[in-house]
Amino acid sequence: MSELFRIFRNKKLFVLLIVLIVFAAIMGFSLGQRDKLTWPENFVGDTVTFVQQWFYKPAGYLAGLFEDIRKMREIYRENEELRTTVARYARDRVTYNRIELENERLKEALEFKERQKRMFDYEYVIAQVVAVSQDPLNPTFKINLGSTDGIRPDMAVVTTDGLVGLVSRVFPLYSTVMPITQLDSESSGARAISATVMEHKESFGVIEDYDTQRGMLVMNRIAENDPLSKDDVVITSGLGGVYPYGLVIGTVESRQVGDFGLTHTAYIKPAADFDRLTEVFVVVPPDIEEAAP
Repeated sequence: MSELFRIFRNKKLFVLLIVLIVFAAIMGFSLGQRDKLTWPENFVGDTVTFVQQWFYKPAGYLAGLFEDIRKMREIYRENEELRTTVARYARDRVTYNRIELENERLKEALEFKERQKRMFDYEYVIAQVVAVSQDPLNPTFKINLGSTDGIRPDMAVVTTDGLVGLVSRVFPLYSTVMPITQLDSESSGARAISATVMEHKESFGVIEDYDTQRGMLVMNRIAENDPLSKDDVVITSGLGGVYPYGLVIGTVESRQVGDFGLTHTAYIKPAADFDRLTEVFVVVPPDIEEAAP
């Protein structure tokens, strides 16, 4: 009995004992099967729920923010891959279009070469235009064929559309070509073109000038009774020993009386496109082929 009084005199042990008894009572009360909670339990539950929602919402926002950031990174990576794929596709498409156009040009050139060879028995050697001179005093262009390829000065150069010029100088690996748009009757180095008309071979004239304002070749010395008329196709006549017969020059745009009234003059629209020279042909007549070693 004295021992019990001694415990009660120790306040800390007494308080601990009371707490344990209350805790045991509460646990037993809580674990029992009840239909309703007491107001302290409701109060504690509501308080805990209220506090939890204040912590849960920011946590949910932060989790959503990190998830959005992760998704944005994935979207950015996918966009980069799509952008790279589109750029690669565009590059491949350009390459494909260029190759397709080049194949079409070469196919057309091959057909032209075979057709012309059957008609006139000329050899057409294909060449690439590698440079165009910007010098107004020397407006020539270069091709990638030279003396080692059998090219000689004064050989005619054509495209699939028509005559473009004459080989002016030859080097071992390349040659320069003087276009017919540089024809000038006052130039001592000019090579006049004797011409006729495909529709009626009795027509004749000489092309020795180029009108830069009209963009037309000037054909002179046309007889008054010559049947040449508008839209006729003008070709080389083969006279003069420079340009072989049958090379298309252009079409007649107009005809008028010459300066002195004795002959007529015609303006010829060139058949070749001088702004888009890529592949050209050097015309090798049969007599030159036979003379070659």
